[in-house]
Amino acid sequence: MHKLIRYKNLLFIIAIQLLMAKAIIMPTLAMFNLYTLTPLWMLLCVILATVLIAAGGYVINDYFDLKIDRLNRPDRVLIGTIIEKPTAMRLYQVLTGLGVLIGLVVAVILRNMTLGLIFVVVPGMLWFYSASYKRQFIIGNLIIALSAALVPLLPVIVESTLLSQNYGDLIQETPVIRTLYMWIAGFAAFAFIWTLIREIIKDMQDEYGDREMECRTIPIVCGTQWTKWIVSALIVLSVTALGWLIITYFHLPNDVSITMRYFLFGIVAPSICLLVLLWSKNCQALQHAATLAKFIMVFGVLYSLVYYYLLAKAYGLVFLGLFQVL
Repeated sequence: MHKLIRYKNLLFIIAIQLLMAKAIIMPTLAMFNLYTLTPLWMLLCVILATVLIAAGGYVINDYFDLKIDRLNRPDRVLIGTIIEKPTAMRLYQVLTGLGVLIGLVVAVILRNMTLGLIFVVVPGMLWFYSASYKRQFIIGNLIIALSAALVPLLPVIVESTLLSQNYGDLIQETPVIRTLYMWIAGFAAFAFIWTLIREIIKDMQDEYGDREMECRTIPIVCGTQWTKWIVSALIVLSVTALGWLIITYFHLPNDVSITMRYFLFGIVAPSICLLVLLWSKNCQALQHAATLAKFIMVFGVLYSLVYYYLLAKAYGLVFLGLFQVL
């Protein structure tokens, strides 16, 4: 069962939202002499809703991909072998239904229509992705990338709503909310582009089964070589844009070279290795490339700890505050 819902990916989602709330939002507010207004129960509800919807998305994806998976990875097929199809569908309905319900309860309490729409629209996108869009040119890749980008945004949507309700128009005249969204949007954009990169690499891995089922993924429509050029361009674009943002906009106190070293060794060096793997003739290279792309995503998210360290050092925050979650 744990393999069906991709528990490792769910743990990563939990880590992302906790890090955004505790390592980005909390110290940024402290920098302005403010405290986070999001109650612990509300943050946990948002995380739970996100995890349940994501788990449901994994289940329904395997449900619709049964024939393709039997061709691409027959040893990993769970639905139809270990888990019956009707059971898998009921599991999807329970997971997604609970996720949507919890998310809508939070949205109603906050009176935030945007948050409510996210918890309704995303499950719908994941359903249509699994049922149809995954097999169409680039649409499926963009849906998954957009869903990944929304994960770090949810905590700041909740926090900014509470700030606006508590301080009214006064908070809009300060750079507080703008600063919060600037940093969180950076992580969201990073998640978007690297999820897109990884999804295209996975499509290259699954080309045989996708072709047999008449899918129109990027490798099938454009060919393997052109797909490698597309992925390479996305990697170079991502690294270049991130480097430009670090040099131009993202300046932190006490940050002489920590961020640049983190960028060079945590993002640039692995990206170069990824490009080498992408163009390698080794039959296992694409599998290693997909794994490395996930590692780069993890390393990008963990920069939030560097951000927390630098602000804590500059403004005298208590480091243990990061771990005061429960």
